[in-house]
Amino acid sequence: MKRKKLSILLDAFQARLSRQITIWVFISLLVIEGVILIPSYFRREQELLLQLEQISSFTLDSLVILTQEEMSNHQVFQKRIQNIIKDSPIVLGIAIYQSNGKLMETFGEMPEIAFDYLQDQKIFHQRSHDGTRYDVAWTNKHLGGDFILIVRHDASSVQPELYAYIKRIGILVLIISAFVTFVTIIVLGSVVISPILRLRDDLISAADALSKDETKSDFYSFSIQRNDELGEVMNAFNFMFHRVYQEISQRKQAEAILRSEQETSERLLLNILPEAIALRLKQGENPIADSFSDVTILFADLVGFTELSSRTTPQELVKLLNGIFSDFDQLTEKYHLEKIKTIGDNYMVASGLPIPRLDHAIAIADMALEMQEIMIKFNEKKGEYLRLRIGINSGSVVAGVIGTKKFIYDLWGDAVNTASRMESQGIPGKIQVTESTYQLLCEQYIFEPRGSIYVKGKGNMITYFLQGKK
Repeated sequence: MKRKKLSILLDAFQARLSRQITIWVFISLLVIEGVILIPSYFRREQELLLQLEQISSFTLDSLVILTQEEMSNHQVFQKRIQNIIKDSPIVLGIAIYQSNGKLMETFGEMPEIAFDYLQDQKIFHQRSHDGTRYDVAWTNKHLGGDFILIVRHDASSVQPELYAYIKRIGILVLIISAFVTFVTIIVLGSVVISPILRLRDDLISAADALSKDETKSDFYSFSIQRNDELGEVMNAFNFMFHRVYQEISQRKQAEAILRSEQETSERLLLNILPEAIALRLKQGENPIADSFSDVTILFADLVGFTELSSRTTPQELVKLLNGIFSDFDQLTEKYHLEKIKTIGDNYMVASGLPIPRLDHAIAIADMALEMQEIMIKFNEKKGEYLRLRIGINSGSVVAGVIGTKKFIYDLWGDAVNTASRMESQGIPGKIQVTESTYQLLCEQYIFEPRGSIYVKGKGNMITYFLQGKK
């Protein structure tokens, strides 16, 4: 508990806001006490001067009686006046005037009050500029006689007393101001500064919690109930934190859903188009058409599929076809080939695009041989007799995407048509290749010459059957 209070006090002293407020409180107290001190100073001055008058009042009475009784005997009068001055420690001089302004007698120091100042006055007071002398004039209007009496007092003790008075009051003012300021710091630290600093820490913790997607419920402001403006700020902070957390959670959920949908769309798009082509299409490029000089194209057709469809339900037929083509798709992934499309029971794949490669014919040849192995295993497992008729050709093509709906990456050119003819005019269970493909593969693979055949739209062509690797 003591440590907590000490921490609050230290926070209050270190807080800039607390220092500014307490400094203004301290200065305000000094100004207020100063304003009060000024009239107090003059009141004290009047009190001290009045004390001088009271002390010299006996001397005044004696002078009045003496002036009225022994004014005729000048020597006796002077002697009596001198004795009175000698017996009074504060009377330094006396001046006696007639009511018409004629100076009758002076004794000791001459007072500085001029006779002209006394018109229409009963008693006139005047303190010297240096503060050591104090003159008081009693006129005939006050004394009731025909003379005016001016007494000079020794006021040298007044100014030191005033200084001492100011010093005492000043010290008291400083003590009071320091005490009030210290209490203000403590109260301000406990009531305002410490909660503000704790709220600051809550804001930092809230930012950290939100960044980590945490619901932090142990904030200081959550556990405090205040019925003042600071309490309203804390309530606003609590509302803000929960609102921001909910908004961030909803936004993250929406982003997660959107990200999932984007990933799904991305996967669907990449299943349809090559990644490089999909990126160009998303960037707004349309139509897309690229020329490739060295490409190898494969067409494959399932022989016996029509007869199989006549004795198999559509659902089972699609299931069988999907199994076969899925195995072919795995081969395209294995050899990094580009599946172009399937039409019915016809499968088309290409190598050397959209990213050119030197071994485009080798990759297609390896895939064609494995496709035949897949069909052998399929027939053994299912008890069927399906065979692949495969045609391969190498050459130049144009590849791209056209249209605005149902995009497909397709190929055009004589090399494509020739590859299709190699398949359609091939032999079931065989892989027929053109002369151009043979020249690319003859050193690494085993071929069986088929000889010259007539190809629709091309005339007579020399073709070969790919049998395996050397």
